[in-house]
Amino acid sequence: MSGHVAAIFRHPVKGFTPEPLEAVQLAPGEGFPHDRVWAVENGPSGFDPAAPVFVPKQKFTVLAHIPKVAAARTRYDAETGVLHAAAPGAGEFAGRLAEASGREAFSAWLTLLLADDIRGPLRVVEAPGEHRFTDHALGQVSIVNLASVRDLGRRMGVELDPLRFRANLYVDGWPAWAENGWTGKRLMLGWAEAEVFKSIVRCAATHVDPTTAERDLDVTKALFDNYGHMLCGIYVRVASAGGVALGDAVTAPAAEPKPEAPQWA
Repeated sequence: MSGHVAAIFRHPVKGFTPEPLEAVQLAPGEGFPHDRVWAVENGPSGFDPAAPVFVPKQKFTVLAHIPKVAAARTRYDAETGVLHAAAPGAGEFAGRLAEASGREAFSAWLTLLLADDIRGPLRVVEAPGEHRFTDHALGQVSIVNLASVRDLGRRMGVELDPLRFRANLYVDGWPAWAENGWTGKRLMLGWAEAEVFKSIVRCAATHVDPTTAERDLDVTKALFDNYGHMLCGIYVRVASAGGVALGDAVTAPAAEPKPEAPQWA
């Protein structure tokens, strides 16, 4: 069963603007390139870059708790290392988050933008090495099946923006919800091989319209009401290195053959 890569996105700062890509190189044990390399603490998170471990998303400025995060339009220039940001009424920001001065300046800019929505001092933290601020410690690459999103949207009577689900790869051509049965299976992502780690349990971040920054739809309730679960998308771990580009085939696990009935003489 094959689909194709319809879109590729990275999210340099956790919770902020998805950035489209044409291609990406994936490798075992490495984070998705320039994805969730930074996060913004909403009060002390306990994250120690000298001994990085998984920190729950509740410790950061994320859409699940602060919809206005979507009002900040960010863009990362990987060649210069400069993050650009703009928002209505907040002016513009440009700075290098790899530098302490840039992280402090971005924290100050966000503090003015988010104002009363924050619960503690904001501080930008950087993921060392291959660590990433993903929603699951072992969620290396996230994939969303566009047919599943369309099916959910039809049942809700709306056109759902797939960007609500903040995936790295969006695949078209798979049957809706087929991915929920693939845990532990292998699949090809372009030229890279990966193993499906788990399905993604969705949260209130999907309730926020990525364009308007308004919490307008209860997506998690719709998932449960229509399917009896709150899953949409899968996490995979890369097993062998390779490139993935727009239009590349994404080959899903073949259905296991049914056992033949015994032949009686």
